[in-house]
Amino acid sequence: MNYRKKIRLGDVLVKKGIIDENQLQTALSRQREQGKMLGEMVIALGYATQRDINEALCDSLGIDFVDMRETDVSEDVLSMLDENIMRKYTLVPLGDAPDNPGAIRVAMADPTNILAMDDINIVTGKQVVPVLANASDINAFFDKAFGQKQAQSIVDLYKKEQGDVFKEETKEDKARREEIENAPIVQLINSVIEQAVRQRASDIHIEPMEKSIRVRYRIDGNLREIIDYDNTLLGAITTRIKIMSGMDISEKRKPQDGRITLNVDGREYDIRVSNLPTVYGEKCVMRIASKEGFNIDKSKLGLTPADLKVFDDILKNPHGIILVTGPTGSGKSTTLYTALSELNTEDVNIITVEDPVEANIDGINQVQVNNKANLTFATALRSILRQDPDIIMIGEIRDGETAEIAVRASITGHLVVSTLHTNSTASSVARLEDMGIESYLIADSLVGIIAQRLVRKLCDCKMPKEASAAEKEMLGLNPDEPFTVYEPCGCKLCNGTGYYGRLGIYEIMKITPSIKRLISKHADAEDIKNQAISEGMNTLKMAATNAVKEGVTTIAEMVKATYEAEEDDSQPNAKNANAGAVKKPAAPASSLTSGLSAGRSDDNEIVEIELEQID
Repeated sequence: MNYRKKIRLGDVLVKKGIIDENQLQTALSRQREQGKMLGEMVIALGYATQRDINEALCDSLGIDFVDMRETDVSEDVLSMLDENIMRKYTLVPLGDAPDNPGAIRVAMADPTNILAMDDINIVTGKQVVPVLANASDINAFFDKAFGQKQAQSIVDLYKKEQGDVFKEETKEDKARREEIENAPIVQLINSVIEQAVRQRASDIHIEPMEKSIRVRYRIDGNLREIIDYDNTLLGAITTRIKIMSGMDISEKRKPQDGRITLNVDGREYDIRVSNLPTVYGEKCVMRIASKEGFNIDKSKLGLTPADLKVFDDILKNPHGIILVTGPTGSGKSTTLYTALSELNTEDVNIITVEDPVEANIDGINQVQVNNKANLTFATALRSILRQDPDIIMIGEIRDGETAEIAVRASITGHLVVSTLHTNSTASSVARLEDMGIESYLIADSLVGIIAQRLVRKLCDCKMPKEASAAEKEMLGLNPDEPFTVYEPCGCKLCNGTGYYGRLGIYEIMKITPSIKRLISKHADAEDIKNQAISEGMNTLKMAATNAVKEGVTTIAEMVKATYEAEEDDSQPNAKNANAGAVKKPAAPASSLTSGLSAGRSDDNEIVEIELEQID
């Protein structure tokens, strides 16, 4: 079989009917502008998926596909090629080809790269039998295979340079030393960020301890320790991050915020950086967001067909307030941006006020809150109302002033979309009342509320088990009838956690005339919720239960995601609760992990305000 024929990916995709000629020309034009590979551009434009491209290439070349996330390669096989060659051509040797003595199987991101095959042939003396692998999976494999070794070599290089130039220095020597010191630290920080992106981390925590620096990644909502460094590197690491994110490197006593834009594997990532002084030095947290990740199709949010229909109905309103609620990290921003992308047409003027602007969207006017310049949510909104907007997006309704302007804007003919830190749809009404908004105005302005959470999805290695009587009761099933649920197992793909990726669960309340009447009469959250359920609303608990029944997630995840929402809905209206209410005991630790408490007691209210300020 001839593996050395050169083919053009665009021709293959057109021939297979995956894209048409017009789409190919558009992709080629955008590719030249942005400098990406054609395959990446086709995927970014939504013309095809990675799987479509892989199948087309394998079929045309007559080769196999290998998933590098699940592939083990021995050190002996890896040592056949130099790491630099592997990284240069994005390929990994897999060992001898079983059907071709004297040949070597090589996983390649570009199996048509004849130059790479010739170089491997010269180095190993073996003919190359290529197999296709995703470039991102190969890079992630490099991180696992060489990441810690590379990090340690960078640390050793830094220490050596530091020792060499600490002798008697002139000003020129000092400047040269700082330049030399910077180089390995630049590599180290870039390596930490790149590995985090490839492991699907949402946050990076760099934490100074007494004798070391701990690096942890938050993957699928849970923190996981990745590596630790000698604490002598702390000064260089924090200085480098401050330079990259535009912070003041001389200020070490105050918290600072910054921002980094970085390109990893052809995709642009926006990284929000927060620096906080601790007893052992400055702790740094970096929140990672893909600019493309916010601009997704609504069908990919995880909404059920019934939820999708209600979501569409809510978005069709020409004016009113649409609220998205949930704790920090529950996917509210993604839902908001998805709604805006849906509404973003040529004939409407959309303006947003955000803190910070999380992703830039063409055709939308986005305003960044700047407290130093007195550009708060409230002051920005007043100016925006004079900008002839059709749709206004408020990053978060934090206070009564912002809520009042949002209500006024919605009543005067604007569609307002925003987020609120509450645990369920029904409790959002009480929160707006707490902010001083009259109930009749809330009833008149609200058109829909979406509460959401994220639950971890089980990896394909999941194991079935018979549900216990208690579990069947939680799922609303007959305890006498058999029912199979699934539990995490752990494999190479999920790094032994048993979970891979996350799924959104939703509670969408459309504000119908009957619910408007309840809100106007100061009905409590329980009555509003019951009315919405009678009209067909699925609660968060119902959505999570369905996900467990379908084998998508576990009962533990269901409990973690919905415990507080269920507790919150059982609370009486704020006005009733504050009159002689018995002080509630502190929430258990497990409930705190799934979001902010929205209980109606004064103590809980104070806790939430403090957390929102930190957030």
